[in-house]
Amino acid sequence: MVVRGGRVYTVTRGVIEEGVVVVGDDGRITAVGRVGEVEVPSGADIVDARGLHVIPGMIDPHTHIGVSELAVGWEGRDTNEATEPVTPHLRALDGVKSDDEGFREALSHGVTTVGILPGSANPIGGLGVAMKTFGRHKLDMVVREPIGLKMAFGENPKRVHGLENKRSPATRMAVAGLIREWLTKAQNYMRKKELFRDQPEKLPDKDLRLEALELLLRGKIPARAHAHLADDILTALRIAEEYGFKIVLDHCTECHRIADVIAEKKVPAVVGPLITSKYKVELRNRTTETPGVLARHGVKVAITTDHPVVPIKLLPVVVAIAIRDGLGFEEALRAVTINAAEVLGVADRLGSIEPGKDGDLVVLSGPPFSLETRVVYTIVNGKIAYSAEEAKK
Repeated sequence: MVVRGGRVYTVTRGVIEEGVVVVGDDGRITAVGRVGEVEVPSGADIVDARGLHVIPGMIDPHTHIGVSELAVGWEGRDTNEATEPVTPHLRALDGVKSDDEGFREALSHGVTTVGILPGSANPIGGLGVAMKTFGRHKLDMVVREPIGLKMAFGENPKRVHGLENKRSPATRMAVAGLIREWLTKAQNYMRKKELFRDQPEKLPDKDLRLEALELLLRGKIPARAHAHLADDILTALRIAEEYGFKIVLDHCTECHRIADVIAEKKVPAVVGPLITSKYKVELRNRTTETPGVLARHGVKVAITTDHPVVPIKLLPVVVAIAIRDGLGFEEALRAVTINAAEVLGVADRLGSIEPGKDGDLVVLSGPPFSLETRVVYTIVNGKIAYSAEEAKK
């Protein structure tokens, strides 16, 4: 597969006018450069991109695609296991339905990879997965699993458990307390495994909940912390420091109020959804200026639709609004490519157009994030997964 003649936004190596991207039979990029400077393999399928724009496949690092199906109703909602508050052993991948219409909508609008997380009903909700939006089946679509352990602070776990089910946690104190309680259990579990590693008869029984928390405490995955209010964000950061684990802040509605703190701690922020109504108190200070404020402070910013809260096909529109309200174009492109890939731990494969990375490309009719621009082709692993011309038939 060769994409030839377009304006290529590599993300990490600048913009190439009249560019060429060569993708090998293994689905990986083998060469990137200008027309005339890159050898085009004989017999390769050619995508003529003259007059068009080429970007890496876009990435939304926080969605519920596949676990909250479109056009299905209650039976398709496998996002929250709200019967108990602490479920670190659950895996979003087990609930994914790969024929969810959301995957097709993502492809048709240039989103080739998504982070899929459990919902925010529980203080500790389970493990997420990074998946391509195109493939034979869900196992074929997995890029990395797990990508992080979902935690939730603030209103949602209080409401689901305290208000609706009349059990703990009913306060923010209890949310934080439960998280600390289970992290401490995991520390004790790890200590016993280390202490008795040469005495198998004394080892603790395998505990799937604590095994998941051990992944976090050993630094193999970050916490993906649902937090809107500045105060809840600070609680999440404080617990991460207490227990020494990595953290990604998700939603970050009031991150602009403490942008200096987040920048100092070098914590990534996944911002959004940005274009819903302010339907709960935690959203009262939401502004579409947040991504720009964070980027100017030096925070690594990614942007999410939180699909299906905002349909994933609107990701380019959300980015356009963020650009209008202060996010620079280059940072905006990074927010849905390389920054999002780094959040998911897949930047070795995705997020930029360079040799060795997956051949995930989007060919656009015009400049990225212009409302008049349409997707002409979405290419995943060097194969055309969406064609605007074919879609018209």
